[in-house]
Amino acid sequence: MKKYILLLLFVTQFSGAKTAEDTIQNSFKRYERFLFEDDCDACGCSASGGGMGFNSILNQNFVGIRYMNQSYSSRDGLFNNSPWIDENFNTVQVWARIPITEKIQVSALVPYHFHNRKLSTGKQNIDGLGDITVLGFYTIYQTKKDSAVFTNQLQLGGGLKAPTGKYDAENKGSVNPSFQVGTGSWDYILAVEHTIKRKNLGLNSMLNYTFKTENQDHYQFGNQLSYGTAVFYEFEKESFKIVPQAGIAGETYATNKIYGEDIRDTKGDILFGKVGIEAGKDRFSVGVNAMLPISQNLTGGRVEANYRWSVNLNYSL
Repeated sequence: MKKYILLLLFVTQFSGAKTAEDTIQNSFKRYERFLFEDDCDACGCSASGGGMGFNSILNQNFVGIRYMNQSYSSRDGLFNNSPWIDENFNTVQVWARIPITEKIQVSALVPYHFHNRKLSTGKQNIDGLGDITVLGFYTIYQTKKDSAVFTNQLQLGGGLKAPTGKYDAENKGSVNPSFQVGTGSWDYILAVEHTIKRKNLGLNSMLNYTFKTENQDHYQFGNQLSYGTAVFYEFEKESFKIVPQAGIAGETYATNKIYGEDIRDTKGDILFGKVGIEAGKDRFSVGVNAMLPISQNLTGGRVEANYRWSVNLNYSL
């Protein structure tokens, strides 16, 4: 079967190659990637929000800083008996939700990544500016606080992720190739957020879908669906608030592509349980969130998520 695939790649490359040498090099490069690459954008460079959300329950409009840590284990090799290695993905993120009009808000996420992992050959570290995300949100429905037993807010949003982070095409092979600070691609996001409350008890839900495009190295991460919902309760005394919350969050990844061809074992999904708490006084607030996997299937079992957690400090606008 592999012989027929290789023959097909030779034929398709021949028409666009300038020389026989180009044909051979391009064909073998595509054939090698087709057989061995197993990317999954489940961590690292995708950590711009996703399952951890774009907003704060306590602050409707804010500017702040958020630190996120993600722990993964990956196979250090192509085989099922290859040893496991530890990977840590760290992100410091400036994030904001800025009101433009009564119904329009702009959300911005500016991440800086510093990742590390322990290989059999030693420790590897990378760091740098990540991909910047900007979204606009429009409130299509909102009830007044004194107009009903339940209050609702429904927002629709859309935006993009720019390739401001470096994508290293050489950082591939048997270990998790999502060990990057950027995807190298322009990606487009659609989002929905809904909050329903009765007095101090509420439910916050979000759903977003990312359309990912091909980067300059002809690699395309699979589209991503992120979702989450959490129950929260507001304890308030004078100007001090505490809001504990608990819920679930999940992510689903479509198959990655190279030169438009599907790459095996690159789709996946994961479901987290999450707990958190936010506390605020006057205009300042601090929040802590933790997520543990309930179920997962990433890159055919070659990558496993251990946990995620984050802490943030916000200033209400």
